[in-house]
Amino acid sequence: MTKSDLQIEWDPKFSVDVAEIDNHQKKMFALFNELIDLKHKKTDPKALSNMISEINDYGKLYFSTEEKILRKKGYPDREIHARAHRRFIRSAISLRREIAEDVDNLTMDTILELRNWLVEHITTSDSLYVPFLRVHQYIEDSMQKN
Repeated sequence: MTKSDLQIEWDPKFSVDVAEIDNHQKKMFALFNELIDLKHKKTDPKALSNMISEINDYGKLYFSTEEKILRKKGYPDREIHARAHRRFIRSAISLRREIAEDVDNLTMDTILELRNWLVEHITTSDSLYVPFLRVHQYIEDSMQKN
């Protein structure tokens, strides 16, 4: 597979109708694409480790922002959703440790597994809260009109 076959572009089908969250998704995709590029170029192990750290750090920001929005809107399954986020962060931290010991632990399959988890999470778990947020927004808009 070529590098371009492995990279992923953000598509409107991933949108959750919240610009801030959509922008975080786009940034995460860009970070994964950069990691794939670095791995493909057989870049310095330190750069790979730093990129995993960046994905982990940005993932924390992205997920905490999403969780804050869900908490503010009263999404009933927010805790279940947050647990999934914590699993992703633990996986990224574990991966960073593994490649600190030996950069060969960072395989393209490992990168794709983590990236695919994110895509799957967006298309399944995140898509579950979209109707809730839409209804909540409709009610807020209706109340402001009256």
